[in-house]
Amino acid sequence: MSKKVIISADSTCDLPREILDKYGIITTPLHIVLGENTYEDLVNITPDEIYAHFNKTGQLPKTSAVNMQEYIDKFKPYIDDGCEVVHFNIGSALSTSYQQCRLAAKELGGVYPVDSCSLSSGTGLLAMEAAELAQQGVSAQEIAEKLQAKTGKIHCNFIVDKLNYLHAGGRCSSVALLGANLLNIKPCIEVSDKDGSMTVGKKYRGKLPKVLEQYVKEKFEQCSNIDPKRAFITHAGIPQETCDHLYGLIKSLNYFDEIIISRASCTISSHCGPDTMGLIFMEK
Repeated sequence: MSKKVIISADSTCDLPREILDKYGIITTPLHIVLGENTYEDLVNITPDEIYAHFNKTGQLPKTSAVNMQEYIDKFKPYIDDGCEVVHFNIGSALSTSYQQCRLAAKELGGVYPVDSCSLSSGTGLLAMEAAELAQQGVSAQEIAEKLQAKTGKIHCNFIVDKLNYLHAGGRCSSVALLGANLLNIKPCIEVSDKDGSMTVGKKYRGKLPKVLEQYVKEKFEQCSNIDPKRAFITHAGIPQETCDHLYGLIKSLNYFDEIIISRASCTISSHCGPDTMGLIFMEK
């Protein structure tokens, strides 16, 4: 008889609570260091609290990985109970969490870490598919192997409306910030499907609703083999009417059976700021 499989992910998977509960996915929080205090992502700090701190002080938090012992403490009760765990980490180019999880897996046995090679809901898409396979009785090792092989099929990118947080984090020069503000430029941040690293793609110009329309149209035109199962609209604090506008636009194109709106975690939000919205889906 095969062992029960627990599906787990870093807090950076950015799955809404109702999705986590529906699919039985557990999460492990990364750390947020704000001033002299250290918090656990989405456990005792929220993105809005980070934004309030930045608006008051101009200082961004630092983020840090989950360490090996924390993973051991998280997984050991499940292993002791006779289960196996498949865990999805934020891309290894962005955090050492994957390396720490591998060390924990070696120590415990029965734990299968997957480098999502992505971030945010790109990781979440993999975790949801893994949960569906677990419900079908697929073994932990096979789930991990199947989903690791699918990381290259994730399309994950974001439109940044304002560059203040990228500038504060040292990812954008003062000259670039000034130019973007004057010319109303909104860059697309592309997430590599190789390791989760981020690069600046096309730079759009104009008001956000029109930019989003162009962005969505172009992203779908670039992919001829879209998996229709589901897509995510993941944002870091965009107004509801903007979310609704993008949701309606994507729904009208009839690409997806399910479109999920998700709010980004503290780790993701602290690097891009509140005026950020992403489109995440997979190829077949």
